Parts: sequence; structure tokens; C-alpha cells
Amino acid sequence: MSHIDALWGFLVAGVVAFALAPLAARLARSIGAIDMPRERGLSDEPTPRLGGIAILGGVLVAGLLFLPLFGHLPAQEQTRAIMLGALVAALVGTVDDIWDLNAGLKLIGQTGAALIPVLAGVKVATFTLPFVGHVDLADSAVPITVIGIVAVMNVVNFTDGVDGLAAGVCTIAAATLAVIALSLDQSCLDGQATCTSAGVLSAITAGAAFGFLYHNFHPASIFMGDGGSNLLGLLLACVAIQGTIKTAAIVALFFPLTVLAVPILDGAFVVMKRIKYGRRIYEADRWHLHHRLANIGFSQRRSVLYLYAWTLALAALALALRFVPYSDHHGHFHAGWTIVLAAFGVLALGASLYLVYVLEILKFTRFRRRVGATDEEIEHEMETGEWEAVK
Repeated sequence: MSHIDALWGFLVAGVVAFALAPLAARLARSIGAIDMPRERGLSDEPTPRLGGIAILGGVLVAGLLFLPLFGHLPAQEQTRAIMLGALVAALVGTVDDIWDLNAGLKLIGQTGAALIPVLAGVKVATFTLPFVGHVDLADSAVPITVIGIVAVMNVVNFTDGVDGLAAGVCTIAAATLAVIALSLDQSCLDGQATCTSAGVLSAITAGAAFGFLYHNFHPASIFMGDGGSNLLGLLLACVAIQGTIKTAAIVALFFPLTVLAVPILDGAFVVMKRIKYGRRIYEADRWHLHHRLANIGFSQRRSVLYLYAWTLALAALALALRFVPYSDHHGHFHAGWTIVLAAFGVLALGASLYLVYVLEILKFTRFRRRVGATDEEIEHEMETGEWEAVK
């Protein structure tokens, strides 16, 4: 197994997902799995929502060809468990897309899917924190890892509210994690059987999401649904654990957090808002980043491209942390390379601050210009998401 397998895995998964998406859309129409236009949504037309089947097909076909699924080595057993967990996650989500399960049943299904790879050894048992040192989770490793995987599944689901957003963000995140994971696992580059396969699996995940994105970008002909978001969330969480966090290096802890910052921040913001207003955290609303951009008059494409750009800036920072030789790992910093790394940090910070400007300042000026409202009225209406977008 090597970086060549990762490239082929990306391509095969992309082609299969691209080819299966129209068939999944046809199936969705035949059984009535259709997402209808609604107030909290941004779609204008009834849209099939079984895109997760196409993504799953791409992952399974490429996985059978390029992942070490057969054998009794720990790495092979873990890879099989990840793929089985991904299958269960996709099936639970697909059932929800068809029959609309309640939140409790969905959570049970997600937890069951996450337990499969965790019990096979895909878990965070130890890591290192600055100023704290070595941390051993001991018996809490399993529940903490399961909670983390389920959380990632749900933040990806939160992101899937506008055409192409979740698929594009997952493509960027998975491709970045693939590069980092392959570079961290020298055994993969050497083709050894001890390779964790995290880099190849991440490349396959990126390929499947990218192949599906063609049909999902605005105007979308199919949505990934919960089947797709559950699947991508579980895979991203597992490759982050195997490919980065399990190195126990200090900087490795920041890779997944940086690459997945957009869906994580979006999910955290929405959950806090729901708690603030006394709503159930699983209750749908219009407080997501893409809804807030739409509220100030951004088109779907412009909103998605802004969030893509933010994700790319954060992904570039993660890659810079991995590859820019700013330190000799003995406390000595190289001035030139440190400046380069700082430039990537400034780019990521600038993108973040610009988005804050758009969401928190531009909304006031554009809305007041339109209707002459007070700050208090604007804030109330923006927080509840119940006003017409400025054109």
C-alpha cells in the first residue's frame, strides 16, 4: 500500500459515486424519498435524497480494491471494522431518509455504527498536550472516542443544508487528512503490511465525496441525505484518529480540529443558539452559517464558495503545520520558515475574521439600509432567522 493506491482509490471512488448518483436519484423518486421545499431549507424544487447510496458505493468499490480488508493483522481488522461501521452508518441514515426516524433512534444507530471500529481498536487511548504532557484515557477511551465519532457525524449532517456544501467541505477535509496521514505513516509509503491504511481510506472518502459533488452542486439534482452525512462523518472521524491523533504528537492533535473547523464551528454555534433559546438541540432551524449568509442576500453558490474558501484556508494552515520545517523539534525555530508558517496562519485568521465581518457587521448595515430597523430589531430577527433576505 502506498500513495499510488491513495491516488487510484480517489479516482475509482469518484467515478463510481459519479456514476451511481443518477441511479440513486431514480430510486429515491420511485420510493418517495424526496426532500420537499420548506421554510428552513434553501432548495426550491423537490429533490431526491438518497445520495448516500452513491457515496457508499464509491467507498465500498474502492475499498475492496485498495484497502487491506482481508487478514488477521490488527491494521486489517481495524480497516474491516471501519468499513463495516461505515456501512451501518450509511444504512441507518438511509432508513432515516426514507422513513424519517426520530432523534433517539438515529442516535442509537449512530452510536452502534461508531462502536464497531472503536471496539476493534480505532480509538484515542493516549495523547500529548502542551504544558500537561502525556494523557492516558484508560477505561474512558472507548466512550470518549464513540462520543467524538458521533459528534463528527452530526456536525457533517448540520453542514448538509445547502447544495454542495457538505460534499465540498468533506472533499477538502478528507483530501487534506489523506496527505497528512500518508506523510505521518512511513510504513504506508514503504508499502509495509503494518500500514494503518488511514491515508488511503481518507483519499477514497475524498474521491467519493468529490464524485458526488458534481450532482450535488447548485442546482443540486440529488442530496446526500443522512445516509451520506453519517457515512462521511464516521469515515472522517476514523481516519483522523488512525492517521493523525494516534501519532500522539502535540501538533497532530490540531490537524483534525483545523481541517474540520468549519463544520465543527457551525455545529457548535447552532447548538449554543438552540440552548440559548430553550430549543431541543436536534430541532432544525435557520441558524447555520449558510442560512445566515442567505439571510443577508447571498446566493447559494456565493455562500458555498465563501465557506469553501474558509475551509481551504484552514486546510492550508494544517498542511503548513505538517510540512513547513519551522522547527528542529528541539525548541529551535528557523526564522524564515517560521515567517512562512505565520503567513499561513494570517491567511486562515484573515478568512475567519472576514466571515465574522460578513455575518456580524454586514448584516446590520445591509438590513438597516433596506428597512431602517434598530440594532435590537435586527439582532432579534437575525437570531430567529424569520425575516426575508435582502436582495
